[in-house]
Amino acid sequence: MRAYFLITGTVFILYYFVLALYTHRLRSTFALFWVMAGGVHLICGCAPFSAHTYHILGWICAACWLAFAAVEIRVIRAMRTRFTGDADWIIVLGAQVRGRRVTDSLKRRLDLAHTYLMEHPRAGVIVSGGQGPGEEISEARAMAAYLAALGISGNRIFEEDRSVSTRENLKFSSEFLDREKDTVGIVTNNFHIYRASVIARQEGYRKICLLPAGANPVFQPNYLMREFFAVIKVWLDGLMN
Repeated sequence: MRAYFLITGTVFILYYFVLALYTHRLRSTFALFWVMAGGVHLICGCAPFSAHTYHILGWICAACWLAFAAVEIRVIRAMRTRFTGDADWIIVLGAQVRGRRVTDSLKRRLDLAHTYLMEHPRAGVIVSGGQGPGEEISEARAMAAYLAALGISGNRIFEEDRSVSTRENLKFSSEFLDREKDTVGIVTNNFHIYRASVIARQEGYRKICLLPAGANPVFQPNYLMREFFAVIKVWLDGLMN
């Protein structure tokens, strides 16, 4: 068990440095988790615990990894789904905008939305996202401009510019459509698509389909770990409501 803690702790810390070097930031989204988790593992690996204590810690770690696997199986299954039929609407969920420029994650979503819209000319698109810190315009406005520049007609683009979370993305976007009758394609990055689909069902969408865009492979472990905690929260929200 001591070797597990030392190896895992080292891998977690090294991954943090990969993120820091790649982003040129010490505190990129969720990156500090790897420092804290890695530090706890290294402390456990170096501590003079008894064999009995390591046995208990081993069972705790096994339970945590099993819970992680149970969530990620669902996430990965959704990541591999790709809807190719006709939707009445697609909703592009917002992501960070730097000034007026879309970031890599959001660009991937919009490029997929553009491809779908070109192949399905009768579908409308709702771009959903409010304005946050460091953003000169709303995410919806930036997305609409990006799609318009790619040739999508303005009369097909509807802006939802109030939301600040995935749940609000889907709640406020429903004002443009019929949640009971319309077939709605959800466009977001692959790691996020499962959680978005669960929230959509909780918000009353009856005919949803999944359009997962790609994600930066360097960040994928970080995104998947973050989604584990986010999905658990969404499940708990569903149980309490």
